[in-house]
Amino acid sequence: MSAVITTPSGGPAGGDVYEPPPEPVAGAKRRSWVPYLQLFPGWLWLVLFFALPVALLAQSTLWDPAGSLEEGYELTWRWQNFTDGISTYSDQFLRSLGYALVATILCLIIGYPLAYAIALKAGRWRNLMLVGVIAPFFTSFLVRTLAWKTILSDHGWVMDVLRTTPFFGPDDRLLATPFAVIAGLTYNFLPFMVLPLYASLGKLDPRLLEAAGDLYAHPIKSFFRVTLPLSMPGVVGGTLMTFIPATGDYINAELLGSPATTMIGNVIQSQYLRVGDIPVAAALSFTLMAGILILVAIYVAISGTDEVV
Repeated sequence: MSAVITTPSGGPAGGDVYEPPPEPVAGAKRRSWVPYLQLFPGWLWLVLFFALPVALLAQSTLWDPAGSLEEGYELTWRWQNFTDGISTYSDQFLRSLGYALVATILCLIIGYPLAYAIALKAGRWRNLMLVGVIAPFFTSFLVRTLAWKTILSDHGWVMDVLRTTPFFGPDDRLLATPFAVIAGLTYNFLPFMVLPLYASLGKLDPRLLEAAGDLYAHPIKSFFRVTLPLSMPGVVGGTLMTFIPATGDYINAELLGSPATTMIGNVIQSQYLRVGDIPVAAALSFTLMAGILILVAIYVAISGTDEVV
């Protein structure tokens, strides 16, 4: 389309011919719906397998506990299910948050150097080291946790070695303690920390580190001024992917812990499958989910990262 140059009288100048804007292409409106049609399967999946179950869970939190699965439950809008669950199992809530927080910090301390080495120092060994990180996923979560139960057992080689030191007596143990539960959480969720960190560090331009060195920055200073800030999306993503499932986990506390180390996941599992108190179990589940969402929102807002791997 050529430009229209007009004379003071309003007509075309220089012999240029006015060309009207092109007519809308037939079918343009139809094509505008194509992206929405492509998103439809994903939205349908979210509605059927996320939104609908969450809505049913929210409804079951207000059932009358006097009912049963055989006889059915009556929706009586009993908000007391929340207060009963929180007041009764507040210790388990706080213990779960504490264990998950400690395990997340340990995963970050262990996983960051490992991800840094794989992304920036591994060279031709990078793929092999990545396979080593994800190899535990080839084995069942339950089997891996049972392996830790054998390793930390009272008659295992770990305790045999520790009892030779002056810090452990013949009656001391690691199994059925908070240490064992946190160790299991750290081991099982470590790959969820390493992989986002690796993806974030892999995007780091090595020339930025070279520039920091050219400006006489100490390696430690260049790490805190260049590497760490640029890898914050991976840190945020890794901590979220570790903390969220660790908070609701119950396998590690069940196999490696004791009644004194019970987490809220154990309580929910027991209320659903053993006690049969579905309304209280649903209220605990909904409270845990809402609490984690609030903590995640606050954490992401404080971290100030626009991109999460």
